[in-house]
Amino acid sequence: MRGGRVEATSPHAYGPVSIRLVRQRDARTLQNELLSNRSWLRPWEATSPDGPVSFDMRAGVRRLLQQHRDGNGVPYVMEYEGEIAGQLNVWGIARGSLSSATIGYWVSERFAGRGITPTSVALATDICFTDLHLHRMEICIRPENRASLRVVEKLGFRYEGLRRRYIHIDGGWRDHYAFALVREEVPEGVLRRWVSGRAPQDAATVPPSDRMPA
Repeated sequence: MRGGRVEATSPHAYGPVSIRLVRQRDARTLQNELLSNRSWLRPWEATSPDGPVSFDMRAGVRRLLQQHRDGNGVPYVMEYEGEIAGQLNVWGIARGSLSSATIGYWVSERFAGRGITPTSVALATDICFTDLHLHRMEICIRPENRASLRVVEKLGFRYEGLRRRYIHIDGGWRDHYAFALVREEVPEGVLRRWVSGRAPQDAATVPPSDRMPA
């Protein structure tokens, strides 16, 4: 960490999947992917309770990079065989006694089912634990988002509870399940634990009392 800025800028990869810090020149590609995936992504996108906001990916990338310079986040693009497949953001970085952050992500529909998201989440979590020296990483997921729930199930993130009306998504306040890992749980790293088949299979299980109706 240099001043307020977190240092996690080098590409990290496993097989055909890699993550790297977003660049300003990625804005056009990202905007095209978002526009061509509207129906795929809209149910899971954060929205503003104050009404629609302008869609300007260039401005969005500038904001993300400023947050990175300020030490508040690390904005990555996810790539598959060198082609941008989506985004992964480490946000809400807290230092000191909390030493934690949250991960959010999206992947284009045409890249779904290739293991890009779990691989990228594992890479990013390992970076946060080893390079950024954070202690706890969290992922919050809508109960209806089955594909995203599979990510935390595969990687062995531990279920921590139901957060009622937690984030404004797709025009309304939505419930979310919270999952987390702390550094001591994965001394060998999240990626290595997963690919070696040692990730616990039931850590992300949601208890019946918290499950949403089908």
